[in-house]
Amino acid sequence: MSETATGQIAREGMVWIPGGTFLMGSDSHYPEEAPAHRVKVDGFWMDKFTVTNDHFERFVAATGYITLAERPANPADYPGALPELLAPSSCMFKKPSGPVDLSNHYNWWVYVPGADWRHPRGPASTIRRLGSHPVVHVAYEDVEAYAKWIGKALPTEAEWEFAARGGLEGAEYVWGDEITPGGNHMANIWQGDFPHQNTLGDGFEYTAPVGSFPANGYGLHDMAGNVWQWTTDWYQEHGVINSPCCTATNPRGGDRDGSYDPRQPDVRIPRKVTKGGSHLCAPNYCRRYRPAARMAQPVDTSISHLGFRCIVRGDAEGR
Repeated sequence: MSETATGQIAREGMVWIPGGTFLMGSDSHYPEEAPAHRVKVDGFWMDKFTVTNDHFERFVAATGYITLAERPANPADYPGALPELLAPSSCMFKKPSGPVDLSNHYNWWVYVPGADWRHPRGPASTIRRLGSHPVVHVAYEDVEAYAKWIGKALPTEAEWEFAARGGLEGAEYVWGDEITPGGNHMANIWQGDFPHQNTLGDGFEYTAPVGSFPANGYGLHDMAGNVWQWTTDWYQEHGVINSPCCTATNPRGGDRDGSYDPRQPDVRIPRKVTKGGSHLCAPNYCRRYRPAARMAQPVDTSISHLGFRCIVRGDAEGR
């Protein structure tokens, strides 16, 4: 901690979110965001940036922690799963060579043995020169372990959304109502015809270093795009997710919406709410780079565009 000029205690790398009442959700976009409703949250501290590879590497070095993607799956948890699907693996985006059926997200999601946080783009990749990029391929139990180690917590969906709005009540995006104000890209999202053509208008094909785009009104970076972010809330469905473009399910078990596979009724996978969208969210298909947007992610599944940030509940004095 460090002392500020005003005498308040500021937590290093965190900003104070004052709390308040706000309109959560949206009645104008995807059905799972409705109904919009008023919610009150108390003040809290929040990481200015998503947790990076450098941060996570320090955690692993200190604890010897092994992420879910780096461990073989327990066959008892996935009755009937093929042996090759029990190997250490994670879900990755694979750009198709041309237009594909957008109703089937398996056209761009693949399960890759050897993909994990150290190998974010497949087993031959590394995090060398990616230290300031958000850590990915982290399942829910992994982010919980990190938060506990560092003495922080994960945000609820309401806390996350309130912070993302940055004080802009009802705005479309975390920065306002225009997607590229003055022609400026405000977040790392997809430009072009998803999922096969990315024009890289914002300069990034994959993740960007944290803080590459302007902060919102509370001083938080990357509350839209770059990577989806875990919250603590169990997913409760307000409406059917018709286009789960930005999530992935575990091929050992799980349907398009991440709950269960009718062919394997004994495999039911709990889901948490993720927020913020990612570099794969595209105006032509998945407009989920908005604060109201939400997706359901199975807790047993890690993925190449999902990370997290932490909070500390207390007061503005750091107590």
